[in-house]
Amino acid sequence: MDPSITGLQMQSNGSRVAPVYQLALTGDVLGLQSILGNESNTNEELNLLWEKDDIGRNALFAASMLGRSDVVRELVKHGAEVNSWTVRGYSALHYSALWGQLDTLKTLVELGADIAATNFRGERAKEVASRYSKTDCADYLSWAEAKQSLQSYITMVRQLISDPEKVQGKLNKEDKNICNNTCTSKSDWIHNTKNATTEDFWEQRKHIEDVLSPILAKITHPADATSKASKH
Repeated sequence: MDPSITGLQMQSNGSRVAPVYQLALTGDVLGLQSILGNESNTNEELNLLWEKDDIGRNALFAASMLGRSDVVRELVKHGAEVNSWTVRGYSALHYSALWGQLDTLKTLVELGADIAATNFRGERAKEVASRYSKTDCADYLSWAEAKQSLQSYITMVRQLISDPEKVQGKLNKEDKNICNNTCTSKSDWIHNTKNATTEDFWEQRKHIEDVLSPILAKITHPADATSKASKH
């Protein structure tokens, strides 16, 4: 089984590798700061710090599995790749979800872990959590997915309408104002709404899409938008 503690050992080819791994296992953040923050580390030594075992796991995977959130933050701060995978496609997020480490799961998502990444079974971290009955982790990842979907749509709209090559006069001032105001309204909702549920995020996502899709169609499918407008 790929995400297991059994046999999770680093291949120690350098003097600094084993200490980093052991400190990650024990949760010794100060010890990690001392080693990882050492300015005398050479590039070769830094590469050894992130060396993986035979199936692609390093200290970040161990910390994620064991729920060492502070260690995860420290490792990523000093260069650990939050989105790296084992030979079977498991990420640190998969490991955290599988072992039910909710706080660490949240930390990884905050640090940019890809919630859509899949393992060799085609499972995202959410599906792995569900398969192992880690309901709180699966529920959180569903919530994070809904929130990211809304945020991504807002970002997409803002980038699209600010690109003169794509707009090319296809939107009038009113169109742009509607897009900007709607995006601002939804962004404010995200930041100001406490305890928003998964369903709340999907509802907001649907609403912004319903409002802006006819306008964005003028850019992405100008012929279709013109045809529909002429029929009304």
